[in-house]
Amino acid sequence: MQNDCVVVIPARFNSVRLPGKPLVDINGKPMIQWVYERAVESGVSEVLIATDDERIISACKTFGAQAELTAKKHQSGTDRIAELAKRFNWPDEKVVINVQGDEPLLPPSLISQVEMLINGNSDADMATLVAPIKTLKEWKDPDTVKVVTDCNKYALYFSRAPIPWPRDDVEISGQRHIGIYAYRVWALRKLASSKPCALEKIERLEQLRALWLGVSVRVAFACEPPSTGVDTYTDLELVRNELLGKYKSD
Repeated sequence: MQNDCVVVIPARFNSVRLPGKPLVDINGKPMIQWVYERAVESGVSEVLIATDDERIISACKTFGAQAELTAKKHQSGTDRIAELAKRFNWPDEKVVINVQGDEPLLPPSLISQVEMLINGNSDADMATLVAPIKTLKEWKDPDTVKVVTDCNKYALYFSRAPIPWPRDDVEISGQRHIGIYAYRVWALRKLASSKPCALEKIERLEQLRALWLGVSVRVAFACEPPSTGVDTYTDLELVRNELLGKYKSD
């Protein structure tokens, strides 16, 4: 990875469906530690945790992570990361990778992939990853975010609706979005300083703000099957069982 790249993991304490989510125990470690360790395994030179709660700061100290306290007012991980970009005066062309704080199973290779994707495309302001949609249930699920791209693999639109719609009952060929982003710092600042757009409010998808503002988003298929995120207690149990077979806590 390039030396001017940093991973930031936004970690908000409160969660409607899973209170205190970053600190929930997964086989002897808080979830945020699992996410941090996956990021470190990617080989990136710097990993930061951006949080709104001193309890997460304290937990991060126990496993040697650098955690930064940010404002509670932020409505998105993008806003939280932008606060750090301003605090540390990061240069406009520096690449920042946003790794979701509820992805303890994230393959480290995806972090490397999204970094190479943005640095390998000089006209890309952002980069993200997708995976094929394989089932009708997934296709219709509003919690599965779909994305369509142009001929150069830049995002045209993100939606909770099934897009593109198969008018003539053709085989499903959609792409589901994986919530990992790489930004150039100037694009990050632009997003954070702009108000939510109309489409973003309708779909409840902050990535639509980038398209609304003309920020280009390069898209690629993930090189490894994406992980299962943790949004509910059911997800938490699934992740605990999967990690039990892969890792042993210290």
